[in-house]
Amino acid sequence: MQQVTVVDHPLVQHKLTIMRDKDTSTASFRQLLREISHLLCYEATRELEMTTKMIETPLMEMKAPTLSGKKLVFASILRAGNGLLEGMLDLVPSARVAHVGLYRDPVTFEAVEYYFKAPEDLEDRLVIAVDPMLATANSAVLAINKLKERGAQNIRFVSLLAAPEGIEAFTEAHPDVPVITAAIDKKLNEKNYILPGLGDAGDRMYGTK
Repeated sequence: MQQVTVVDHPLVQHKLTIMRDKDTSTASFRQLLREISHLLCYEATRELEMTTKMIETPLMEMKAPTLSGKKLVFASILRAGNGLLEGMLDLVPSARVAHVGLYRDPVTFEAVEYYFKAPEDLEDRLVIAVDPMLATANSAVLAINKLKERGAQNIRFVSLLAAPEGIEAFTEAHPDVPVITAAIDKKLNEKNYILPGLGDAGDRMYGTK
């Protein structure tokens, strides 16, 4: 579990409780996911490299801290990943964006790729992959595989919820990729949904069934 960080900040846990409630509206769910993504982004970017530059305040010159290196990349695992992506872009609007289109086969539960688009030179950038649910980890593992094939070397994975089964599968496949999540729930059910969970994040975010 050293590879996994659970963000147990009171605001994160409070907002997550509201999101779990089946009576929370689509609009509220979407807004809360955006707000939580801000807080998860703080943790995921905690160790960004820094440098300094000279600036002039209204009173004097000073050597001030600023981010170093190339702009980072947010990789959204479609479609639900966009709910976290939008909030993270609020904090880092200059970030590049990758999209990994995957869907879960309803019979085998395996991830099936239908789209992939990412910036060039990923090997020189921090890549933060985002998907609200880490259930079986099939989609997450495939997404990280694709990013590594494109050259990404410094990757982090951010989810809203995770199941123990998903964490085990993900960390076995990608022991070099840290995981940041708001909660680790009890288990998966027979349909591989997280329990107690919050339902299908994409459906709740977009009002679909």
